[in-house]
Amino acid sequence: MYGFSAQFAAAFVVTVGLGLVSGLLGTVFGLLLAMLRSSPASRFKAAATAYTTVVRGIPELLIILLIYFGGTVFASKIAGRYVEVNAFSAGVIALTVVFSGYATEVFRGAIAAVPAGQIEAAKTLGLNSWQRWLFIVGPQMLRLALPAYGNLWISLFKDTALVSIVGLTDIMRVAFVGAGSLRAPLTFYLAASSFYLSLTTVTLLSIRLAERRYPAFSR
Repeated sequence: MYGFSAQFAAAFVVTVGLGLVSGLLGTVFGLLLAMLRSSPASRFKAAATAYTTVVRGIPELLIILLIYFGGTVFASKIAGRYVEVNAFSAGVIALTVVFSGYATEVFRGAIAAVPAGQIEAAKTLGLNSWQRWLFIVGPQMLRLALPAYGNLWISLFKDTALVSIVGLTDIMRVAFVGAGSLRAPLTFYLAASSFYLSLTTVTLLSIRLAERRYPAFSR
């Protein structure tokens, strides 16, 4: 892999940044959508349900392509000239969409698992809806959602490899270029595998650490 060590190091940083930004944004949107899914207002619930149905029904690769090329067409029409969407930005948007779609269902299921009696007791004590969410529903929902939520992060770091198809210089892109340049595909793809494995392993260990720290997570 002569000459590609520095490229792999830079690509590793790009991949980590892509995963972290997408995951954090996806978590925020997922929580908001889960609250809408649990809302008594039918129009909000229907809109959130439609969103998750569409996102989970389309392959991740297609979502990336649609956002990248669709964004390029839209930006070009607005500017009156050809404007190519930044590959990193397109990747962040696409992976955020994917992550939030699945996170919504994880959080919604955890919210539904919070005992209704506790919510009723909170109402009796005079807590308003935001207070009930902050002190009763939210903490328990996060504990219940942790195992599945952690698996979403593992899948997210693996899905970052798909963004290389639109030209992002990430781990997968460097491996592809190196494999073609030096005609050593096995060497480069094994190297890429080790990078992705390190990311998913750190994520897995973080989940297990949280489960040990808070036994309620594992119940």
